[in-house]
Amino acid sequence: MEELKQAYQTMGLPELAAKEEVEKRYTTLMRQTRSRAQRQKENTTDAEDSFAKITQAYRLILEYEDRKLTDAFNEQEYGKYKKMAGQAEKMDHFWRYYKFHTFGAVLAVALIIYGIFSFVNYREEQERLANLPPVDLDVSFMGNYMLTEDAPKEEPIENALLTAFPEWQRFVSNLTMVPSDEAQQYAYLQKAVLILATEHPDIYIMDKNIFNWIGGQGVLIELDDLVNGDFKPLMKDDLAMTLNTEDDGEHIYGIDISDSALVDDIPLYKQSMIVGIRPDSKNPEKAKEFIKHYLATIK
Repeated sequence: MEELKQAYQTMGLPELAAKEEVEKRYTTLMRQTRSRAQRQKENTTDAEDSFAKITQAYRLILEYEDRKLTDAFNEQEYGKYKKMAGQAEKMDHFWRYYKFHTFGAVLAVALIIYGIFSFVNYREEQERLANLPPVDLDVSFMGNYMLTEDAPKEEPIENALLTAFPEWQRFVSNLTMVPSDEAQQYAYLQKAVLILATEHPDIYIMDKNIFNWIGGQGVLIELDDLVNGDFKPLMKDDLAMTLNTEDDGEHIYGIDISDSALVDDIPLYKQSMIVGIRPDSKNPEKAKEFIKHYLATIK
């Protein structure tokens, strides 16, 4: 306190003068010191010493004022913790200055853990798929289809198809819902276009609306020879679905299996089912066998 008292005397101020007075006095003293030095041509060293003493006193007073404010703030913030006030202050300061570092560290750890779990899950899924039997047929359902309320939770469509083909071991299916209402179709058709471009099932099962749309996309083979050949003994009136394309004219691209008894076992809400074969089918013979089996159970 003696040093602080001397600082106020150096600046010609009463003890504990307000901060505003200290700042005004410092500015006045600096101007006076420089003015005297220029007017009286005082020794530069003396002027610098005088300037240094005033500045030192000024800084000491400001440090004291800052400490008072800090102490008052700490008392208000941490006084309630009493003996633990020091610890509370340290924790607060740590959190204030390192919270972003802490968040970053936690996020980094979370990402590492997520990456590890994702990798483990990926490896487990790859092992599971490797242990599965080969795919007999990949079927894509596209149209105004929805799973029924009582459909099993796990692989409902695949299990229904396997029931119809007990000698086969594995079906893969994909369901793309496209509503029949044209006002609601746009977003669904965008997804359907993406699926047509990126996925390669063996067969498509479509409603009439989607069959007419897909027929113009070049993803169905002509079935004229099959309808007039292997399928002919099983064909009934109006089962062959034709489309007229600009490039190839009118051809059969689908077979209507809506009235097959096996269709009732597929847990889907449906109005019609037309099956077509994709040109790059990996299992074309089984695709034909699939259609023949459904044709054989037409009511």
